[in-house]
Order: sequence, then C-alpha cells, then structure tokens
Amino acid sequence: MISLDSSPVARQGIEREIDGALSRLQRRATNLGDGARYLASAIRRATEGGKRFRPLLVASAFQTLGGDDDHRIGVYQVAAAFELLHTAFVIHDDVIDHDTERRGLPNVAGEFRDRAAKKGADAAGSALLGDAAAILAGDLLLHEAGRMIALAQLPDHMRHALLEMLDDAVLISAMGELSDVEHSVSSGEVDAEAILRTTRDKTAAYSFSAPLQAGAVMAGAPTPSIYALERFGQKLGLAYQLVDDLIGAFGSSSLSGKEEGCDLREAKKTHLISLARQSPYWPEVSEALAQAHTGPIAVRAAQDALALSGARADLECLIFDTLEDTLGIIEASTLPDACRNMLRGLVRAVQERIP
Repeated sequence: MISLDSSPVARQGIEREIDGALSRLQRRATNLGDGARYLASAIRRATEGGKRFRPLLVASAFQTLGGDDDHRIGVYQVAAAFELLHTAFVIHDDVIDHDTERRGLPNVAGEFRDRAAKKGADAAGSALLGDAAAILAGDLLLHEAGRMIALAQLPDHMRHALLEMLDDAVLISAMGELSDVEHSVSSGEVDAEAILRTTRDKTAAYSFSAPLQAGAVMAGAPTPSIYALERFGQKLGLAYQLVDDLIGAFGSSSLSGKEEGCDLREAKKTHLISLARQSPYWPEVSEALAQAHTGPIAVRAAQDALALSGARADLECLIFDTLEDTLGIIEASTLPDACRNMLRGLVRAVQERIP
C-alpha cells in the first residue's frame, strides 16, 4: 500500500478517533453475550496494522488546501470514518474470496471458524459461523463510518456534503465488487471496457476520490478544486488497481501478501487477461492459465505465456498513460502548490509499486 507523509499530530488525532469508535463498540457489546464481546474484539484486531492511508489522505488534502484549525477535530473524525469503511470492505472482500487470513494471521472469519471448531462444530458449521461473523463485522463498521460523519464536529452543510460522498463511495464500490464477481463466474468472454470500469470502481471512489474530496470540502476549497480532485482520484485509483493486477500476476508474495501469482491461481478475469485475449498467443496463454492452479511451476509457465503475448507490456503502458493523465489533471488545475506536490507524490508512489 502507499505510504503518506503526515504530521505526528494528525496521526495521533486519527488514531484517537478510531480507538474511540472501537472502544464504544466494545462497551456496547459488553452486556450482549460472549459472542458479541468476541466479535467486538475481533473487529478491533482487524483494524490493526494498517498504514492509515485513506484517513491520512483526508487530513493531507485538508492541510494542503489551507483548512481552518477550528475544524480539525471534525477532520480527524471523518478521516477515521474512512479507515473504518476500508476495514469493512476488506472484511467483506475476504468473505467473497473465501479467505480466512490477512497479513498471515486469522481474519474475522478465520477467528470465528476457530471459535466454532473449539465448540465442536464441523467444517460446514465452522465456515457458516466464520462467514456470518465477518459479514456482521463489516456491517457494524459500515454503520459506524456513517455515524461518525453524521456526528462529526463540523458545520451542517459540510456534514451533508460528506454524507453524500460516503453514499456515492459505498454504492460505487459495492457495485464494482459485484461486477468483479459476475465477471469471475462468467463462462464467456467479458468485454474489456467492462472489466476496466470494474477495476476503477472497486477502488478509486472510496480509496482516492472520496477521501481527497472530503478533505477539500472541510477545507472550504472551491468547487473546481473539488472536481479536479475527483477526476484525479478516479484516474489514480484506476492506475493503482491496474498495478495490483500486475502484482497479483507477477509480484512476489511479500508484495502481494498472498502466494506468488495468486490472481493466476484463482483464474481472475483482470484487464491483464483481457489484453492477452486480444493477442494471437491467446490459445497458448489460455492453456497455461488453465493449469496455473496446480502449483508454482504452472504459475511460472502462465507468467511466461502472458509476457510473451505482450499483455504485460501493454498493461504497463496503460498504467503509465493513466499516470500521465493524473499529472495532466494536476497541471491543469488551480490547486495550490502544496496540494499539487502532495498529489505528485501519490503518483510517484503508485508508479513505484509496479513489479
């Protein structure tokens, strides 16, 4: 994930608000039974270890656009809400992908599978409890994210605008995830433009556009600046996710957090695969991909076939073109220099992730 420079004060303020929300949940769960208490603790563990990129993006946009210190507490509350939103999506995404670990440790679903097994449940029962707990954990965090913004210490007009942004981010991200799953289960060829749109929608809105716009709204930035940040976030989010596609196919396990070639093993229909379909080498690529799930040697063969088809090089070109577009948006904007420099740093950070 991208790291973002920030002041210790901002980090401390964001962490304080995240901790406050999680502590509130744990207090309210105290009298609701052992399962409720365990779920609240698992939710807290799920939020640990992240780089807090999205909330820091909110704070950085606010700071570089000259935000008023009188709104700083509200900024931290809104920033923390974006971290809880991210955690909710991660937890739900793990359910969709049938993953029971995150960063090498049991995730919420994994913890509750272990809990069920210790209570004597069979494999099916353990899976049922694990998935149910994870879905409910994500639901609680989605609710808390909206609650934090609704109660943030900000003027009413700001809160209303922020809730609209949150609404859009949740809807777009959810529909992007749905499209991604629909593409993955489809037996036929999926339109390349549809895959590219899904790639953007899964990440760009909630990870880039909405946090940047939220910081801008709280800073009182003019409408053209807010629109520029929206367009920038859409483009950068697309580039970021396309780099993730490269990492999922060619990146090391340390870079992806999963087995090398995880997307190839899982037969994900990414834009990389769409590009390979357009190549005369597609029959060879298709045959190699069909065997990728069998082990490391087959993964390597699939990687070689994709590279030979030109799909990897084509995707890299698309990433660089998209990053050039983001720089063009920055240069064409009327954003202040401090904000432009922050945005340029984000572009460099995405480029440096290319495997």
